[in-house]
Amino acid sequence: MTAIPQGRTRRAVTVAAMCALAVTGTGLTGCGSGDPDAGTNGVGKLSAAAIQAKAKQAAEKAPAVRLSGTVVSGGTTYTLDMRLKSGGGTGSVTSKGAGFHLLRVGEHLFLKADAEFWAHEEGKDGGKADTAAADKLEGMYVKVPTGDPAYKRFSGFTDKNVLLDGLLGLHGVLAKDGHHEQSGVRTIRITGDKGSGGTLDVSLQGTPYPVVLGRAGNAGTLRLSDWGKDFPLAEPPKKDTVDYGQQLPSS
Repeated sequence: MTAIPQGRTRRAVTVAAMCALAVTGTGLTGCGSGDPDAGTNGVGKLSAAAIQAKAKQAAEKAPAVRLSGTVVSGGTTYTLDMRLKSGGGTGSVTSKGAGFHLLRVGEHLFLKADAEFWAHEEGKDGGKADTAAADKLEGMYVKVPTGDPAYKRFSGFTDKNVLLDGLLGLHGVLAKDGHHEQSGVRTIRITGDKGSGGTLDVSLQGTPYPVVLGRAGNAGTLRLSDWGKDFPLAEPPKKDTVDYGQQLPSS
């Protein structure tokens, strides 16, 4: 038997160890395998329709998620950073330069904003803005009545099921669009009508959660993260709450 030089043996062991680390430690493709799905959860080998179904199923089962990015609805662009779970949600929304905080616990929806936001609400019908009232509302959690138009307009931003059901569906013919990477996470991308119907990156690592959504018609881009990570959700203290009863001012 021919002896193998010690230096060559060490190099072989080192290369093998690096390949093993690449697969098990970081989720990268195995050395020289040529298989982009090596070391993944395997969903990249499924059809586009099956990938979408897996992603929706994973999203529905997850108890919580963080959703951030932009949504264009009715000609208005909303910038969101929301944390959502079955009992409600909390986070920030910015639209037309005005930012506000939303909090929903069960059926109770609260909106907190600065005086400028409330002054705009008070004066949008053409009347003089009631700056005194707006100053009193600044920094307070205003309880939004369920019958107020603002409740319907904003509560959807705090509802995990409603928001994801409306966002995750791609339009048109589904197809796969290759392997990608989003913030260090390996993904498989699917598209609707070659991208005009939206794009969805689904994680190839662990549970096949949706990672990035490009909405159809350039209607915004959203990042979905912190899947399954719980967060505190409770109604604000009474001293920090204003309850208008049946309708918000000038809403």
